[in-house]
Amino acid sequence: MTRVISLALAALMTLATPVLANDLAFGKARPDPNAPVEVAANELAVNQKDGTATFSGDVVITQGEMILSAPSVLVVYKEDTQQIATLEATGGVTLVSGQDAAEAQSAQYDIDAGIVLLTGKVLLTQGQNVMTGEKITINLEAGTAQVGGRVRTTLQTGN
Repeated sequence: MTRVISLALAALMTLATPVLANDLAFGKARPDPNAPVEVAANELAVNQKDGTATFSGDVVITQGEMILSAPSVLVVYKEDTQQIATLEATGGVTLVSGQDAAEAQSAQYDIDAGIVLLTGKVLLTQGQNVMTGEKITINLEAGTAQVGGRVRTTLQTGN
């Protein structure tokens, strides 16, 4: 019995190590920051003065294998270019990359840095493993995620 408990604890610690460090993998494919960003929405409002565009109504944004969906997304363009600097999604956001998915109240995606910041009641699922927190910072290039704010997780041990 003691051996079974020791093995179970060792397995749990092995699985929990990335969680305890608040660093875990996210998505299998790394999106190319130079890949086109495709946007589909019900409406579009463009503001030439401040270099923004607001997509609203069933917004779905795709870059490579990564898909972000939300009710509203503000696209901020770089000064003097037509390149996207950031995407700011609000109203309930879902981000999917490979088999991994995350949900939050809002998200900000810095295209050049390849960083997605999800905030507000964040839920991350990886297979049967589930993690929640107040914010998750995903580094798409490195394929890692940092979870912060009262982190809770459920890890499946395979038993």
